[in-house]
Amino acid sequence: QVQLVESGGGLVQPGGSLRLSCTASGNIFSINVMGWYRQAPGSERELVTSITSGGSINYADSVKGRFTIARDNAKNAVYLQMNNLKPEDTAVYYCNAIIQSWTSLVSSTYWGQGTQVTVSS
Repeated sequence: QVQLVESGGGLVQPGGSLRLSCTASGNIFSINVMGWYRQAPGSERELVTSITSGGSINYADSVKGRFTIARDNAKNAVYLQMNNLKPEDTAVYYCNAIIQSWTSLVSSTYWGQGTQVTVSS
């Protein structure tokens, strides 16, 4: 079994900052990609940013220059630093990881439980 546990969401004023954390645990042989998605009410879940085990990073255009993803491979953790937050960043943020377990040759996709980020004055 693999679990992704997130923390760090909350309420912040426009222009403020938040840092999200996500740690993977369990039957893990390797983690290929880790990332963050978000889903606003009435909208589909969308990719915010991702990072590969080699350090290649991808950002959605809407967050470039404001959000920064980082990864600690030794801790199986991924972080999302969010600066200059805007009301349109309000959403539930989900950690995502593509993980190969010790008992399977096939990688699977795992999701965290989600953490609410609300940007409002």
